[in-house]
Amino acid sequence: MKIITPDFTKYSDFFDKAAIYKYKAGDYVFRTGDVGDSMYVVMEGQVQVEAGERQLFIMEKGDAFGEMAVIDNAARSADVKAVTDCRLAAIDEYAFRFLIEKVPDFSLDLLRVLATRLRAMNTI
Repeated sequence: MKIITPDFTKYSDFFDKAAIYKYKAGDYVFRTGDVGDSMYVVMEGQVQVEAGERQLFIMEKGDAFGEMAVIDNAARSADVKAVTDCRLAAIDEYAFRFLIEKVPDFSLDLLRVLATRLRAMNTI
């Protein structure tokens, strides 16, 4: 399922350039149960969010995912796998807090994403 969300690449000036990672198609970014310390923004390519055998979302350039683990420090609740070769910007808790405190639009965009995904999950 593809849902329309804000383009988080607009915050790339605040991303740590050393925390941009490349994944090959088929690589897992993380798995259910992994300890999560970062959220991610898709800079290039596509990733798929899966729960068990169910595909939940396809994330493309500008989409953000993995934010729940940064917010609540709980284990990952889904698998995320690269569909194509991709580049992902990791936003750790320090960068996340900076963005929340210094860039008000980031918080609003994040809330929009959470609300949109919750609505989408209610229709699956």
